[in-house]
Amino acid sequence: MIPGNPGLAAMKTVLSIQSHVAFGYVGNRAAAFPLQRLGHEVIVVNTVQFSNHTGYGQWTGQVFTPEHIADVLAGVDERTGLGRCDAVLSGYMGDAALGRVVVETAARVKAANPKAVYCCDPVMGDVGRGFFVRPGIPEFMRAQAVPAADVITPNQFELEYLADRRVETLEGALDAAAALRALGPKVVLVTSLTRRDAAAESIEMLADTAAGSWLVATPRLPLDPPPNGAGDAVAALFLAHYLKAFDACAALEQAAAAIYAVFAATHRLGTRELQLVAAQDELVAPPRTFHAQKVR
Repeated sequence: MIPGNPGLAAMKTVLSIQSHVAFGYVGNRAAAFPLQRLGHEVIVVNTVQFSNHTGYGQWTGQVFTPEHIADVLAGVDERTGLGRCDAVLSGYMGDAALGRVVVETAARVKAANPKAVYCCDPVMGDVGRGFFVRPGIPEFMRAQAVPAADVITPNQFELEYLADRRVETLEGALDAAAALRALGPKVVLVTSLTRRDAAAESIEMLADTAAGSWLVATPRLPLDPPPNGAGDAVAALFLAHYLKAFDACAALEQAAAAIYAVFAATHRLGTRELQLVAAQDELVAPPRTFHAQKVR
């Protein structure tokens, strides 16, 4: 146990490879802090450095080259050895060549530590925005990243693309998640499920595994515009809890409670950016809990 954090499992080391912004909370800025606040060591490798997330319409900065990322990872390996990592978390990749570096790194980590978990957040696009990544990334995600992962965390738009089908009902979501598991992942976490056979005032997350599938609903808060980075934070929160005992249902419930607390703080303060720091205590001990229902 970690002193001062009752109920947390022994600290794990997570290699998080995704985007970075100077202002705001997306990518590693949305993932590293929750992982650390929940007691894990995080090795942060940034695939891009932007002034702010692209949802603002204007930004500065650059996407790092695959050679740059490989060089940074080589240096990390020399210092600590990638084999000490318990998990790899990946998000926005920039381009397919960089994606291949990420997937190859995850394979190296898993070869050195067979118990390690590769969690891939297949960042490609969102409902209403469509694809916002470079050409080649969607095809790379479907053909290479998803089959290599143990856990994937698509939003509904990404789920539909990866499974090549529309998702409008719970049954459709379960079938799409099962189709993705058939490609290789053990766990599919759908981070934002909206379906016609659910209450409009709630938003749901679905965790699908071979052992069962669970659905959790939280109230839909009037966040306008919706904050970017929520999916990045949810992937990190789910992974942080999943590493405790590899219990997808428990990780789903804990991630849902934590991200709802962050949304509540964001709404209360009236900001566009996720209020991860303001809600940091709630990340560890959410004031409101949500029960996941087994649906298959």
